[in-house]
Order: sequence, then C-alpha cells, then structure tokens
Amino acid sequence: MSMYVLLTILLVVFGVTLIVAEMFLLPGFGIAGVCGFMSLAGSVVVAYLKLAPMYPWAGHVTLAACIVLTAVAIYAFVKSHAIEKMALDTTIDSKVELAEPGKKIEDLEKAAKEMKASEQDNAKTQENKH
Repeated sequence: MSMYVLLTILLVVFGVTLIVAEMFLLPGFGIAGVCGFMSLAGSVVVAYLKLAPMYPWAGHVTLAACIVLTAVAIYAFVKSHAIEKMALDTTIDSKVELAEPGKKIEDLEKAAKEMKASEQDNAKTQENKH
C-alpha cells in the first residue's frame, strides 16, 4: 500500500470524524467543521494528484467515498440516539408564586417596600448587637 493511499484514507477518516463532531458534539464557531472539510478536500486532492498515475479512478472513488461516508456517519449518529444520552433531560417541577390570584400590582409594591424596610430594620438590629 502506497504512502499516499494511507494518507488519503487517514484524511477521509479524520475529516468525517471532525464534521460529525462539529455537528453534534462541539458547540462553537465551526473550526472543527472547517478543518474536517479541509481534510476531506485534501484527501480528494491527494487522490487526484498523487494516486491518479497509479490508479486513474482513485480521485473519483475518493470523492464519492467522502460524500457517502459523511452522509452515512451523520445518519448513523442520529439513529444511534447518542445525542439523547449526552443531552440534559431535566424537568423543573417547582413553581414560583408571586401573588395570590386577585391581588393588585399596587398591593405587591406595598408588600415589597414593607419587606425591604423590615430587612433593613433587621440589619440595623444586628449591627447594634455587635
């Protein structure tokens, strides 16, 4: 097996892995996706330029393999339900009750001012004890 064949295979595997990781695992700016695309493009370039003299069909096969393997990897990752295993699935059951039904906003404002005043009084009382 030629060094260029091995390089082409490694670039395809690396590229597909990075694209799948970018789509499903890595939140961010797309650096892994861009590197994955560049890796796939590099594998196709190596196949067309370096493998074509020995294997005239290598570039076409590599291009098709890149497209098919990327699609299969994305499909397999989605069907494996791996995203559901990694995602947070927490339900919050608590409720915050700000007011009783029928109370007016003005009453709430008065109650808030009274609470603030009582908190300040408590703080002053604590300071005086020390």
